[in-house]
Amino acid sequence: MYKTMIRIRFCEESLVEPIIKGEIRCPTHLYTGQEAIATGVCAALKKRDLVFGTHRSHGHYLAKGGDMRELIAEIYGKKTGCSRGRGGSMHLISKDKGFLGSVPLVGGTIALAVGAALASKMKKERRVCVSFFGDGATGEGILYESLNFAALKKLPLLFVCENNFYSTHLPLREIRPKDNISEIARPFGIPSLKLDGNNVLQVFKAAKKGVSFCREGKGPFFLECRTYRLRGHVGPDDNIQGAHTDIRPKEEIEKWRKKDPIKKFENFLLKNKILRKSDIKRIQEEAEKEVREAHLFAKRSPYPKAKDLTKYVFT
Repeated sequence: MYKTMIRIRFCEESLVEPIIKGEIRCPTHLYTGQEAIATGVCAALKKRDLVFGTHRSHGHYLAKGGDMRELIAEIYGKKTGCSRGRGGSMHLISKDKGFLGSVPLVGGTIALAVGAALASKMKKERRVCVSFFGDGATGEGILYESLNFAALKKLPLLFVCENNFYSTHLPLREIRPKDNISEIARPFGIPSLKLDGNNVLQVFKAAKKGVSFCREGKGPFFLECRTYRLRGHVGPDDNIQGAHTDIRPKEEIEKWRKKDPIKKFENFLLKNKILRKSDIKRIQEEAEKEVREAHLFAKRSPYPKAKDLTKYVFT
């Protein structure tokens, strides 16, 4: 899990400079600060289980086993990308690893996860499906329809809300009368947990409980993972076209930096003698090398040809 978190963090931070330089042109939502959620949840899954993401899904893709080179190539719009350079940062897929897609529409993949869970139940596959979404999606009607249908049919679906307290640039307190996301599943009879989304062990333990509940045919399960993005909504900061400043209070950002999920896990691993400092250094060096090679692969890859514009398009 530590290795996964480091791979996600180093991958995300490697995109900052190319975005600022204009080498990466597609809107890119960085997952920095939220690594414990994707890591903890996906560590509780089997390869055959299916995951559906959001506009901020690099972490979900990597944690489920997606190829980093194909991820970076896609962000650069190259033919070797996971979506053949047609989708960019927000349209990722890795069918062989069970990551069935991400889209920029808020709540856009929730109903797809419901459909996949229904198929799993009908085929008696014992697959668990995971729907990742942000706190902004709790204002979308499709979530409540999906909760109802999943509960009615007892579908093997784990709902995971990554509550980073901001819907784009609007703080949670301005869009919800109460800070009670963990409670929205309960009227449908769905068990739910509220947890520290920056504690990977807590996320893993809760996800294991939810996944077991789903796999045993008891129905869906709901997790609210409370976290914070350490970068802007899109790009490195919240004012990418201007002075590169953030609309959030500096004190708030610094407060959350002290709760960095990677540092928190690192301290735990060292304190309990699970890893040594030399192990941490080696893991980080391996991740740096992988990221470097992924960027090199992407930059050397060709762009899709203009004549192939309508390829993969259904008419």
